[in-house]
Amino acid sequence: MNASTENQSGGSLDTLKWGLVFLILAGIVVANYMYGEVSVLIRAVAAVVAVVVAGLIASQTEKGRTAIVFAKESRTEVRKVVWPTREEALKTTGLVIVATVFMAFLLWIFDTVLYWIVNYITSLQV
Repeated sequence: MNASTENQSGGSLDTLKWGLVFLILAGIVVANYMYGEVSVLIRAVAAVVAVVVAGLIASQTEKGRTAIVFAKESRTEVRKVVWPTREEALKTTGLVIVATVFMAFLLWIFDTVLYWIVNYITSLQV
């Protein structure tokens, strides 16, 4: 991130917008509690609409615009990733499973040997 975007301040209008966003989100929780007898489908649709409205308001703030730019840049970077083939993924997964089982076996042996040593030391009559 460059220095110019880190030093920008949103101002009091952004603060007002964020307050409205949090009021909407809190309103969803309160309304869901108060209207518990209403159909779940209706409450879910109303909650989705309210979240979309809150998201639209949040996207109008400086931090919201920054988040949208970041998401777009992230999507571009994900497209550049060279993903492994199915065969490579299966081989790598198999190797990880074998290594995990091998290390578990070694740790079990180490634990057993330590148990015998401690048992031997503590059973001695001093």
